Amino acid sequence: MSQEWNIRSRGHVCTLCGRPLVDKAPVTSALKETDSGYERFDCHPECWKTAKLDWQPFSLWDGVYFAPVKEEKKEPVKKEDAGELLRKLVTLDDPAMKNVVYVLAVLLERSKILVERDAKALDDGTVKRVYEDRKNGDTFVILDPRLRLENLSEVQTQVVELLSGTKTLGEVASSPLPGNDEADASASGDENVVGDGEHVVG
Repeated sequence: MSQEWNIRSRGHVCTLCGRPLVDKAPVTSALKETDSGYERFDCHPECWKTAKLDWQPFSLWDGVYFAPVKEEKKEPVKKEDAGELLRKLVTLDDPAMKNVVYVLAVLLERSKILVERDAKALDDGTVKRVYEDRKNGDTFVILDPRLRLENLSEVQTQVVELLSGTKTLGEVASSPLPGNDEADASASGDENVVGDGEHVVG
């Protein structure tokens, strides 16, 4: 697939039987890898257990379904929050923003907004991490860029600049970090790379 990351919303009916999912009831979720992206399945656990599949899930996890709650209309704010920025960047799918996307995802995980459901090592040596929004169940498939520790503070600064509006996406994308491609990261050793084993973004 050409996309480095992907987002899929949680369904509200069982993908297999078509019956509505029940609020606060268990749900089994899976991602199926396709040529055009990922297809998401949200199912009653009993439906998933009895399903006859001719494919292997890219990722599979058990969770709890929460019915959407109608939110009160809020006054518009000028500053963008981290969740909104992550969604915008995932939609843009710009490889130049891969470091910012990853750091945003980890920060949202630390803030208990996202939960990491899976980490998949691919044949080319890269890792894709599957995050789920705790509130609305949206799934994000994020490329782990093996960010080098010496570049971490600069990426965090870029995130702050984007959230505060002091820099635009174009300005950040046009100033990539030096020496931070996958080849350099692999040669630098695991002790210099963010994302191997556990996150160190704080």
